[in-house]
Amino acid sequence: MSDDLDKLAALLQEDVPPPRAAAKIAALEAGMAAFEKNAENVQGSADVARPIHNRPQNGAGFMEGLRIMFKKLSPHGLMLGGASFATIALAIVVTQNINLSGPALDSSKAQEVPTATESPYTSGIPENRFTAQSRAIAAESPRAEMMPNAAPSVMPPAPSIMDSLANAAPHTTMPRERISSDRVAPPQSENRDQFAGEAVSPIKVAKDEPVSTFSIDVDTASYSVMRRSLLNGHLPDPDSVRTEELINYFDYNYASPQTAEQPFAPQATLMPNPWNEDTLLIHIGIQGYEIPLEDRPPVNLVFLIDTSGSMNAPDKLPLLIQSFRLLLTSLNAQDTVAIVTYAGAAGMALEPTSASESRKILDALTRLAAGGSTAGQAGLAQAYGLAESMMEEGETSRVILATDGDFNVGMSSTGAMQKFIEDRRETGVYLSILGFGQGNYNDALMQTLAQNGNGTAAYIDTLAEAQKVLVDQIGGALFTIAQDVKIQVEFNPAEVAEYRLIGYETRALNREDFNNDAVDAGDIGAGTQVTALYEITPVGSPAVSVDPLRYGEAQPLPEGNGELAFLKLRYKLPGQSTSTLISTPVLNAPTDQVTQDVVFSTAVASFGQLLRGDTRLGDWRFEDVLRLAQQGKGADLFGYRSEFIRLVRLAETAQ
Repeated sequence: MSDDLDKLAALLQEDVPPPRAAAKIAALEAGMAAFEKNAENVQGSADVARPIHNRPQNGAGFMEGLRIMFKKLSPHGLMLGGASFATIALAIVVTQNINLSGPALDSSKAQEVPTATESPYTSGIPENRFTAQSRAIAAESPRAEMMPNAAPSVMPPAPSIMDSLANAAPHTTMPRERISSDRVAPPQSENRDQFAGEAVSPIKVAKDEPVSTFSIDVDTASYSVMRRSLLNGHLPDPDSVRTEELINYFDYNYASPQTAEQPFAPQATLMPNPWNEDTLLIHIGIQGYEIPLEDRPPVNLVFLIDTSGSMNAPDKLPLLIQSFRLLLTSLNAQDTVAIVTYAGAAGMALEPTSASESRKILDALTRLAAGGSTAGQAGLAQAYGLAESMMEEGETSRVILATDGDFNVGMSSTGAMQKFIEDRRETGVYLSILGFGQGNYNDALMQTLAQNGNGTAAYIDTLAEAQKVLVDQIGGALFTIAQDVKIQVEFNPAEVAEYRLIGYETRALNREDFNNDAVDAGDIGAGTQVTALYEITPVGSPAVSVDPLRYGEAQPLPEGNGELAFLKLRYKLPGQSTSTLISTPVLNAPTDQVTQDVVFSTAVASFGQLLRGDTRLGDWRFEDVLRLAQQGKGADLFGYRSEFIRLVRLAETAQ
């Protein structure tokens, strides 16, 4: 034994080599051999010290062996055995260069730590003052709305200490010794978010191309993605920014239509352009008809929920379950709910059930767990079939797909999925999309599904956003007042030299599509507002950017009649195949008063263009957006405009 200690002392005097796997194993085997030899000499028993390869590999078996061995040792043997065991511990310290005063966490192994529901070490542990305190702290956290603790009766148990360690950022652990400069930080997880990134709408010459046509919709997913990025400390991916979705995120006080037969009352406002004094803005505001609560038809909902392994994150499946829990509060006894899930395959988690049986529906939701691959196409096929079977005369059926968009089993390409959804559009079943999570979010696919499924797309990054989409704006989310809604603006070349549409790049239509009722376009929900802005360059303005053609065909310009443009809107009532037309002129007349809604929506439009890297804004900066938004803030019932102002300030510092 003294020889072993002398060797160990000599080893401690040498330079500590870098940790190597072979050195660790050799030291461990040498120490264990010494330990076994001392035990055998004292007791003469071979059954205590078994060969290393026969020992149990788990912690419980190893500790049980130690207890048996120490029980059989005499006091003298216990002393010798303890010394040998100290040899093992010191050898490991030497070969691993362990900081005994507080090692830093190896965050690269965080994913190997069992979760609270999987860990054999945490199951069955009774509630005590420490777990109660952890729950209280989590409930007070600003992110508590995304955590399972937010509704203990619905969500899984609070995360264990093991979960907290697994999810901790590397820099949050403060070792007591100085970390050597050669220690390499663990690699960051790969961000596989996918965005289509359409090019910014170009400038059009009114004389050559006087007509602009596009489909309108009220998707808002881009706003939530932008907010998530800024709250995480960086500007959003320019490809993720769709300016019209930022504008349409907010409520505006537009003129309301009086009947469901004519569900829109479009209005146009001519105003100065705040970022270019040589151009003007045409602001188009449209208010959708609000269905009175007592008149709304029954709705059949199929919750199509992604339960694949990629949904195993706090901002995915747990937040999803909480969001659907909020949605249930907006339904009544005449509504019906069913749940279909998909991972490696699709299956029914809840048969069609009256929304009044909320406990049964909640129980089905809380039993969901994430794991497996992602057979999204199989889930959609089953959900569509179920929704169609639930629909009766005068009722609405809608599939609500909740996912991070990671389809990897069966049909998964964007083009193939688009054709799949188009083929099922004629069933009368609507498809809406709720996106969750980051790092794996396929926004491009989600937009394609929603636009071709006669539905809308939203991105749920917080429980507050779920409240906005699924409670405050539930009418627009569930009840359609008009289908295939299209806008066409014809500009008067005698007054307008150039124009460009701000946003709606993914919704552009051909001129001839406007009168073709077979061409699909966006659907609008009850009580929804839609906003569109054109930047126009008057004839003779120094801002004209395109020179006239030298050899172009000479065409006489029409006489000036005071009209800058002519606005037309075409729509179909739900279930009809023939469209209806609404039209109104846009006069070249000074505006008596530009409302705060118009000013604020213009600020949001300029913010979206800056985030996209639009070069047509001159010297306009985030501080200019901030000033304009503050001027147009107006009444802010739920604080959404105040939040936008805070996000603009974050964008200033995130550049």
